[in-house]
Amino acid sequence: MSNNSIELKIENNVAWISLNRPEVFNSFNREMALSLQTVLDNCNDDPNVRAIVISGNGKAFCAGQDLKEVTDPDLNPGFRKILEEHYNPIIQKIRTIEKPIIGAINGVAAGAGANIALACDIVVASEHASFIQAFSKIGLIPDSAGTFFLPRLIGFQRATALMMLGDKVTADEALQMGMIYKIFPVSFFNEEVMTLATTLANMPTKALGLTKRLLNQSMTNNLEQQLALESDLQIEASSSNDYKEGVTAFVEKRKPEFNGN
Repeated sequence: MSNNSIELKIENNVAWISLNRPEVFNSFNREMALSLQTVLDNCNDDPNVRAIVISGNGKAFCAGQDLKEVTDPDLNPGFRKILEEHYNPIIQKIRTIEKPIIGAINGVAAGAGANIALACDIVVASEHASFIQAFSKIGLIPDSAGTFFLPRLIGFQRATALMMLGDKVTADEALQMGMIYKIFPVSFFNEEVMTLATTLANMPTKALGLTKRLLNQSMTNNLEQQLALESDLQIEASSSNDYKEGVTAFVEKRKPEFNGN
């Protein structure tokens, strides 16, 4: 499946979503934002999709908002609509789809592009990637849940400095400060990402989805609430076919064959 701004390929239970406006460094306009939401919904509903990758075509991952759209009086949807109809739903879908989502950051990720990346479950980057909280450079504040996720990933002080100063963070720096999971060489980037995604797609999808739900709730739960939720979801996980397969395979000393249910 593809359209002008989003490409989707499904292979080996992995959905590879590519932002496809390379001529403007994959910056978002309304059409691309709404298309990405539709593709994420389709991936959520498709039982053959058990892992999702979000990456970018060309040199960049995503440069954030297309400023030509917001400065054109005929095109500008207004910031409230941009946030409430474009970016906020994208972030919510990334966090609530109970399938692992990899942010595969192939180049610069700036502004909303950086924060969409950080909302993914696992973030990997090419050695040429970089992250920029570019908002302050044009008199704006961070959006797309950047103020929620970045302090939790790297700490309050560093997040504050990066957001206020708009410093460029290299892939190596992002790895050192705990912003991302791994760096892959440029020459093997897509292959390494696909290997990681295929590994996740062959794991017990139900358990991974429940783990994601627990991690989401841990952002706001106290200890008592989190322990109670762990109990409830462990009972749910233990009733899955994948749990039965995992235990059987362990007893039989063989590799499990999970089906995602």
